[in-house]
Amino acid sequence: MKKLWKCALLALCSVPAMGQDIHLSQFAETPILRNPALIGLFKGDVRVQGVYRNQWNSVTIPYQTGTLSGEMKFPVGQHNDHLTAGMQLSYDKAGASNLQSVQMLPALNYHKSLSEDKSSFLSVGFMAGFVQRQFDPTHLTFNNQYTGGRFDPAAPTGEEGRLAKVGYGYFDVGAGVSYNGVFGEATYYYIGAAYYHFNRPNVSFYNDSKVTLDPKMSVNMGITIPVSERVKVVAHYNQVHQGAYTEFIGGGMIGYGLMDQGLESDRGMYGGLFYRWNDAVVPMARLDMGAYEIGISYDVNVSRLRTASQHMGGFEVSMVFKNFMNRMNSTLNSVTCPSF
Repeated sequence: MKKLWKCALLALCSVPAMGQDIHLSQFAETPILRNPALIGLFKGDVRVQGVYRNQWNSVTIPYQTGTLSGEMKFPVGQHNDHLTAGMQLSYDKAGASNLQSVQMLPALNYHKSLSEDKSSFLSVGFMAGFVQRQFDPTHLTFNNQYTGGRFDPAAPTGEEGRLAKVGYGYFDVGAGVSYNGVFGEATYYYIGAAYYHFNRPNVSFYNDSKVTLDPKMSVNMGITIPVSERVKVVAHYNQVHQGAYTEFIGGGMIGYGLMDQGLESDRGMYGGLFYRWNDAVVPMARLDMGAYEIGISYDVNVSRLRTASQHMGGFEVSMVFKNFMNRMNSTLNSVTCPSF
């Protein structure tokens, strides 16, 4: 019975991996996956971000996700508008069947200045790339392989004629829009929305069936509020709808600026809490060290799976590099850089 329960749990956990996209608690560190119109919202000309997630280690075979993204900004015209080019790479591995997904997603975002002081922008972003998926069928078991209550690994699975593909690839397309501005001198905010999987690609491993990837819509918001000369509150919210799946996650961190530079300090400590609705409470911390940032978080599971998970969920770590470049067309003087 224990083995049967574990197999059922693995099956249930694997279903969402087939029909929904990967998700991260530190979602602000993967802007292309969140909304291609959010790339370029940072202080600097270039930014490189990496995130690693390890989930369900206490329940079953760990689900592992790794992402790497890069962005570069270019001023346009009289340095009022600017263009951001980006690339998102991701790797996801889930379940006993080693279901793997590899994404390579280039993106472009055009930021149109709406104010003379270069403090508010309307952005339109596009993403189009390639996704490859595969699994290992030797790690799966089927009903036909059980005879008299005993498992025979040499018995035919009954799927030989249908399960002809163990891997496939498809193209994916998405687009988004966002607006970012500033209240007063240092209250930055943004709001955006994105739509993914315009082309509804087929994600079935069977030759005789078609399973389309549901379109995904996301809503994004964030704000930075100064509290004192050294203290500020940074909050983010993300909402996703994809077929029958919905996800709501939001929260905030309190940041303390170091090096006697006040709110403009690029060195600081952050700590706070996020919540994914009906799923997890996520303590989060971040350390800013000039051009470098490192963040850690842990999902404390509060869903119906908490009895099996013992409230343990997923560990994440992120690393970020961002800086201005020593070049004539730097964005240093072309935008009022937001700070999130």
